[in-house]
Amino acid sequence: MQEKPSTPSPVGSTGTPQPQPPPRERKAVTVPRLRVMKERGERFTMVTAYDATFAHMLDEAGVDMLLVGDSLGMVVQGRDSTLPVTVDEVIYHCRAVARGTQRAHIVGDMPFMSYQVSPVEALRNAGRFLAEGAAHSVKLEGGEEMAATIRRIVAAGIPVVGHVGLTPQSVHAMGGFRVQGRTAADAERVLSDARAVEQAGAFAIVLEGIPLDLARRITESLSIPTIGIGAGPHCDAQVLVCYDLLGLTPTLRPKFVKRYAEFYRDGVEAARRYCEEVRGGEFPTKEYSFGAGRKRRRKPKPTGEPSLKVAGYGPAS
Repeated sequence: MQEKPSTPSPVGSTGTPQPQPPPRERKAVTVPRLRVMKERGERFTMVTAYDATFAHMLDEAGVDMLLVGDSLGMVVQGRDSTLPVTVDEVIYHCRAVARGTQRAHIVGDMPFMSYQVSPVEALRNAGRFLAEGAAHSVKLEGGEEMAATIRRIVAAGIPVVGHVGLTPQSVHAMGGFRVQGRTAADAERVLSDARAVEQAGAFAIVLEGIPLDLARRITESLSIPTIGIGAGPHCDAQVLVCYDLLGLTPTLRPKFVKRYAEFYRDGVEAARRYCEEVRGGEFPTKEYSFGAGRKRRRKPKPTGEPSLKVAGYGPAS
């Protein structure tokens, strides 16, 4: 039995092995645990996911929260905005993500007009995310105007993540994807929205597209975790769209996104090599082909027995 090769430690600039960080704990990430992390000052991570394969990869990496975002309308469906995405579509993707997840907390993103009409309709749709989509909580956009809706959903035992600042579902009202809270008055409005979301019972809140000083002020003001995206380093957690993080969006490079890989570039190169090898007859080789199978070996006959049998009779004695 061959021994598995040991994983080498990363080597620093001095040539000496660097200590590796301890592996991420595999306990399930729950709402109470996220609250404790806020109290202890432990930062955590959220990344979007839309299918079982990506969910499995991100969960294995130690991502704490997986957001099944309505961003799927843009990165998966190729739409110009998130507005056309439906409840049924997000729930479908929630189920897929749940199949690939063991540890991370799954958040279902409530799409446009699934919660704005009334608290009762919002509660009904939120319940579907848990019952049909296997999500652990839901996320919805809005501040003071959504407080009653958040309160109604939370009262039914459904955890809620809020979302203030730049809210993509209000892109037309905002005049595009613009940073919010730049003026003193706008900053106070965003802060009031965040406090209203907390008081309504949300267990966490996304802060999107706001100045870093405002994000720090909100984070210090709230007892619930803040999750930043384009909101600077002072939030309790950070969230990125997995397609951005992995470099799968070649024409979209927001200022706040750090690309940790270039999957699109690598994928194009891999597909190009595949095309070349198929056209040139280099693939598939025997290594990637099935043979005709083993030929059956005839059972050797015992010595002294006749080589022929008479139909209906056994061996001659």
